[in-house]
Amino acid sequence: MKIPGVPPADLSDLNRAQDRLSFIYLERCVIHRDSNAITATDDKGVVHIPAATLGVLMLGPGTSITQQAMMLLADNGATAVWVGEHGVRYYAHGRPLARSSRLLVAQAAAVSHRDRRLQVARAMYRMRFPGEATDTLTMQQLRGKEGARVRRCYREHAKRTGVPWNNREYDPDDFSGSDPVNQALSAAHACLYGIVNAVIVAVGASPGLGFVHTGHDRSFVYDIADLYKADITIPVAFDIAASESTDIGSDTRRAVRDRVHDGALLDRCVRDIRSLLLSPGPSGPIDEQWLDDEPESDTVRLWDEEGYELASGRNYGGEVDF
Repeated sequence: MKIPGVPPADLSDLNRAQDRLSFIYLERCVIHRDSNAITATDDKGVVHIPAATLGVLMLGPGTSITQQAMMLLADNGATAVWVGEHGVRYYAHGRPLARSSRLLVAQAAAVSHRDRRLQVARAMYRMRFPGEATDTLTMQQLRGKEGARVRRCYREHAKRTGVPWNNREYDPDDFSGSDPVNQALSAAHACLYGIVNAVIVAVGASPGLGFVHTGHDRSFVYDIADLYKADITIPVAFDIAASESTDIGSDTRRAVRDRVHDGALLDRCVRDIRSLLLSPGPSGPIDEQWLDDEPESDTVRLWDEEGYELASGRNYGGEVDF
């Protein structure tokens, strides 16, 4: 019997995660489907967004989305993320692009093994300090080194833009309660978290299994996002604060969008995640094929204690004596 409806696209036909738009934020509109495009309708008119080019669709306050639109997003492997006003809260997300659990298994194995977890954590810090020896430093020393780097970054951009800077102070429940640069930092970081979260789930890893951060369902998101703040969100936030914006949340989101519009961040993020999770360690070689391969086919197999993987979808009752 033929299953009604449009069949899902083959994985091989979908755009790779790193080749998509980073994110689009929508609020106070009705989201529907028109052929292979997502439509956003408000009192100003209708905007068409090709679903195949989306990495993540951020749904802010006042959005209504139809079943057909969600089906199209799922079919094209785009992640829908429900967020709060100004993008400062994350609520939920839809099914990702990945179908393979290869990265997830590697991530779980690494985070569950003390020495392997330490290798990954050190590799993350190495990315922040290229050319510097960090393999012999303890986690406490690495945290201190990272803290000094971030403070130096804040001071440099404060001097560059002329924006007064004291400390990173903010209340997650009161966006407008902090000074302009801290508001801009909160909005910029929220956008970056959304992008990174979308990439993590798109490639099949877990947002909750962190290596430096722990105990939170977005620990790995914070791990990966911290690799890019000095290059992207911190300079953007100081630029917005220096511009004397009257709508810091919206202006910051647009500035982050413009900063990552060429897709370089998505490609960098995908490669960094795969390198961290699939590399054998700091002294072992990195197989470039690991970094470029898309997740394998949409296949479910059965695990065996002997280390084999068996075909699913068949009955093995006649092969075993009970």
